[in-house]
Amino acid sequence: MKRKVLFVCTENAARSPMAEAILRQLVGDQFEAFSAGHQPTQLHPEALHALRELDIDTSGLSSKSLSSFIGTHFDFVITLCDKAKQECDTLPGAHERIAWDFEDPRTSAETMPYLRTAKALRERIKLFVLVQTRKS
Repeated sequence: MKRKVLFVCTENAARSPMAEAILRQLVGDQFEAFSAGHQPTQLHPEALHALRELDIDTSGLSSKSLSSFIGTHFDFVITLCDKAKQECDTLPGAHERIAWDFEDPRTSAETMPYLRTAKALRERIKLFVLVQTRKS
């Protein structure tokens, strides 16, 4: 049975949809990936571009509200920023909560911030998968 993972960031515009797409592509046969935000907006075009640069499928991605998942059980809820961690502390249905803190690429002073974020998420997700598959 696939384990369900919900990635959360405040707007569900970049970090969490990128994480959803990355996990889906890496191990979609083992995990079901979802993403949501407390205050969802539109997906950022640069986030989609960064994923395509890494040959990650972006089909089916959309910005979703955290409230649309109330009542859904998740094996893991992974927040991708400290603000999201605080906002989803009340989300029921999570077996395990994990907090990661990735800088918002929109406000980053780094070069190519969306691509850097996508690459960093991919590496962290690979480690997450490695740890979780060894536990089972």
